[in-house]
Amino acid sequence: MNRNEEQARVVREAERFAVAELGRDRTGHDGYHVRRVAKMAERLAAEEGADAFVCAVAAWLHDVADEKLNESKDSGMRKVADWLSGQPIADGERAHILEIIATMSYNGGANPPMRTPEGRVVQDADRLDAVGAIAIARTFVYAGWKGDMMHDPDLPPRERMTPEEYRRGRSTAINHFHEKLLKLKDLMNTKTARRIAEERHAYMERYLERFMQEWEGLD
Repeated sequence: MNRNEEQARVVREAERFAVAELGRDRTGHDGYHVRRVAKMAERLAAEEGADAFVCAVAAWLHDVADEKLNESKDSGMRKVADWLSGQPIADGERAHILEIIATMSYNGGANPPMRTPEGRVVQDADRLDAVGAIAIARTFVYAGWKGDMMHDPDLPPRERMTPEEYRRGRSTAINHFHEKLLKLKDLMNTKTARRIAEERHAYMERYLERFMQEWEGLD
């Protein structure tokens, strides 16, 4: 088996592992989410000149380690590290993939910038799934899973918050747009992602305008 064939096999195994772990997720981080992220990461890697193999594996595995879906961030990262240790991946690639997964989360806007082109590509691919039509659907799925209200006019969006407040604090589905999703367009790393995010961002703005019109009985 040559190197390209071996890498393709690892990517297929990463896909199987991720779908097995996340297939029944009800937070909006299911197997279809990681499939979209992996597909977008492939597109961005090609356009931005990043290592397609590292991007693909990191994209497939990024939510397997998500602290929302595990007992802790450490336990999630151990799960991914244990899986990677059983794959024919060079030590440098393995460390790179783990670094991307460990630092790509929004985390209330508290994480530092991604260090490598591959990290920037995978982070953008994940963030693009939080901008646009699918992002709207995922927001309400996640709010329902958390037990948050759809909208509460008496609960304003939080301007600043710690990572813990971002994860655990009281919010609403509509507030989540203002606390995170509408900020993502300006946080994209790559030229390609910024271009894609522009139209998706505008779509969310139109949706929120319509939502508030209907909420107030004006349309």
